[in-house]
Amino acid sequence: MRKSNGPLWRIGAATVALATAFTVVACGSNTGGGAAPVPPGPHHGHAGKPPAPTQPLRAGERFVDVKMAQAYTPTSLEGGTDDYRCQVIDPGLTKAQFLTGTQFTPENVAIAHHAIVYAVPPEGVAAVREQDAKTSGLGWQCFGGTGVEGAEEDDGDAAWVDTWAPGSAETLLDQDVGYKLEPGSLIVLQIHYNLLATDGKPAGSDRSAVRLRLTDGTPQTRELETWPLSAPTDLPCTVGESGPLCDRKASIADVTKRFGAETGEMADIQVQECNQGGTPRPGDTQTCDHKVEAPMTLFAGFGHMHMLGRAIKVELNPGTPKAKVVLDVPQFDFDDQRLLKLPSPVEIGPGDTLRVTCTHDAGLRKQLPQLSKLPPRYVVWGDGTSDEMCTGIMTVSPHKS
Repeated sequence: MRKSNGPLWRIGAATVALATAFTVVACGSNTGGGAAPVPPGPHHGHAGKPPAPTQPLRAGERFVDVKMAQAYTPTSLEGGTDDYRCQVIDPGLTKAQFLTGTQFTPENVAIAHHAIVYAVPPEGVAAVREQDAKTSGLGWQCFGGTGVEGAEEDDGDAAWVDTWAPGSAETLLDQDVGYKLEPGSLIVLQIHYNLLATDGKPAGSDRSAVRLRLTDGTPQTRELETWPLSAPTDLPCTVGESGPLCDRKASIADVTKRFGAETGEMADIQVQECNQGGTPRPGDTQTCDHKVEAPMTLFAGFGHMHMLGRAIKVELNPGTPKAKVVLDVPQFDFDDQRLLKLPSPVEIGPGDTLRVTCTHDAGLRKQLPQLSKLPPRYVVWGDGTSDEMCTGIMTVSPHKS
């Protein structure tokens, strides 16, 4: 993500459908006061679970099953342990459809860290096809968003329509809402492969699949978009840890080496946008307030962090009589990142604020086998499994004027 309103994995890449509708207004951090204490509890380390069964079709729905064209063997670059790969898939749409459910099924679940499904409308198809042709083999490398100019969401094109992370089942929406797909639209599937367990060495191939649940919709069907609400990560080494990467600047330089300048810039950009005064505030808990500038309805959400994540919460209008918690994961489990429907839709608009709060625990580094062999580091935002993120990913429907 590159700006305050960017894609899931970097605060500002070009993957947020509502980039013009939201603004970051204020943020902060502390060492525990911004979130309730988190019990130690079990904290899995990418164990991998079998996918839940798909729910039956409802009236008017049909399934379209798509799959990677061929198997892909992930490899890491620049001494890292992560590989982001995008590939284009044609679902063969000949008429407008609404996407009311999505189920991503990783073939090699041991190395699948997360996946994002993007829908590219007809006007973005040429750019995607051109990008695909530039790289031999299956797809192209794509840290952050799709990496395709002319097919990114801040150009009004590609739509982020689903996210899979360990523990996710089928994303099943109500039948009166959905992501609209025009005829001729393509799917870009981005998969983040994690090779920590093999020290960055190839760990077998993967040929994952996606099942799309489609319906014609009605004039009353509400169109959905995805809004990621992110906060900084400024997690210092624990007492007793030491090493070159315990220095914030050195850690940012390491992230830059592994993922490029745009990712490396994110730690400071987040601090500038989320912390008044632009000064890093090291601590376990970080927050960021996002101002709502357009009327919309909140339907669902889920929290995304990596393996040091302990808790994540999204609050509406905190500290006011209208305060309401819209997403609460008090004991985050990396292997259980599921979309959570709100008990009832929540209407928000200009004057409202959404605050995301994340708590991380650097002490988990010694407990998790995949991280315990890595040198201690001051953890900042990064695309790698050994880095961290803080994002509340909300499913919303903007009101039509």
